[in-house]
Amino acid sequence: MAAERANLLKPPAFGVGAGISIVAPASSAQLERVEKGVAALRGLGFAPALGPNTLHRGPLYFAGTPEQRLADLHAAFADENTAAVMCIRGGYGSNYILDGLDLDVFRNHPKVFFAYSDLTGMQLRLLDELGIPAFHGPMAAADFYLDDGVHMESFRAAISGSAYKVGASEGLRALKAGAASGTLYGGCLSILVSLLGTPWEPRTEGKLLFVEDVGTKPYQVDRMLWQLRKAGKLEGVRGIIFGEMLECTSPGAKPDLLDRAILSALDGFEGPIAIGLRSGHVSRQNVTLTFGVQAHLTVGEETELHLLEAAVEG
Repeated sequence: MAAERANLLKPPAFGVGAGISIVAPASSAQLERVEKGVAALRGLGFAPALGPNTLHRGPLYFAGTPEQRLADLHAAFADENTAAVMCIRGGYGSNYILDGLDLDVFRNHPKVFFAYSDLTGMQLRLLDELGIPAFHGPMAAADFYLDDGVHMESFRAAISGSAYKVGASEGLRALKAGAASGTLYGGCLSILVSLLGTPWEPRTEGKLLFVEDVGTKPYQVDRMLWQLRKAGKLEGVRGIIFGEMLECTSPGAKPDLLDRAILSALDGFEGPIAIGLRSGHVSRQNVTLTFGVQAHLTVGEETELHLLEAAVEG
């Protein structure tokens, strides 16, 4: 039997003029990219503000110590003048603060939280344990700093609570025909696999599963899908949507190797399978997806993902 969806703790909707706290729970970013991303958000009419440790570099590849990164994250969610919290980038390191999250802070101050990549584990913990929807979408120094880095239609729809759909214009195409409905869920494929065997294993049963990655060879994608399957994480999954899978190629291989590897790894999977949706690691126009809401996937002559439910209140 498919797992029931937990009740959602939806944050308030917001629009132009709202405050956005910029934090760095994982790796540091280039200062120029941070500045350009903040300027772009300001140009859209928002009021972005950097956390005290957002520009910290080190130790190693981290944007500060775990204590510094946690302090900024908790302060951003508790800030009454902040409508949304946005990460500067992913990189690596948010796994070290997963067990330090003060869930009461997030429960008492639910906010729109924009992130992807390394932040998948954090977003899914907040979704699975508290019901706070995950906004898998553009980040300040990864997407907003680019002239064409953000898919504005989905971004605006997600923060305002409007229903929306994505399809061929956003890169989506068919791999295995069919249709399915369920709770949209997922994130970066390699991070989902890294969570196996931890207290924060992904809760995929009964879900429409979105997975994406970057710079991962087809055989590595195959291996991760094999691991998810053997861990029982594809049981009850109703449909699978792959992202753009940017640079997920092998030198000298045929262009369709990844498609064939995915279909081979998922041989016998009964639900529909689509690929190409530009959300997460993308070449341009990063699409916002809201995990935790009801959605419907149609794969065939027309391949579309409909997000049927608002991830925000009001």
